Amino acid sequence: MQKWYAAYTKPRYEKKAKHYLDQQEIANWLPMQRLRKQWSDRVKWVEEPVFKSYIFVHITEAQYFDTLNTYGIVRFITFERKAVQIPDDQMDFLRRIFDTGYEVESSDLDLKTGDRVEIRTGPMAGRQGILVEKAGDKKVRVDLEILQQSIFITVPVENLLLVDVGAP
Repeated sequence: MQKWYAAYTKPRYEKKAKHYLDQQEIANWLPMQRLRKQWSDRVKWVEEPVFKSYIFVHITEAQYFDTLNTYGIVRFITFERKAVQIPDDQMDFLRRIFDTGYEVESSDLDLKTGDRVEIRTGPMAGRQGILVEKAGDKKVRVDLEILQQSIFITVPVENLLLVDVGAP
């Protein structure tokens, strides 16, 4: 049975690792974002991985070492020396975020302040996060504990509901 795992790649090798995994027919997912980059002589739109140095793989136990031996893959994300499986519902949630067209950016900052909110409408309805302000935009922080990363989703303030933290 296939399970989801996050693999750590060499720096800036996410696309190459994906290419080699694809060649071995190992199921994988590399979420990408379109960014506008400016150099001294030009401006260009580029596709970059959302999570730097991470790629998600959907593998069986038999594919574990083939995946680990893939050029560009350094190791799996582990806990107590064991690769940590990412629950299917968390992966479905992540994939749904990228399929909705929400503006997404990632951050490894551990933000502590802000109100806990719940998204009331749309495909993310029912999901909770932390309201943060960044560059004047209201965004919901959804913690991905497995990666020790956060995703910021731009959501209109009227689609948010303040959650009572003291409620059971």
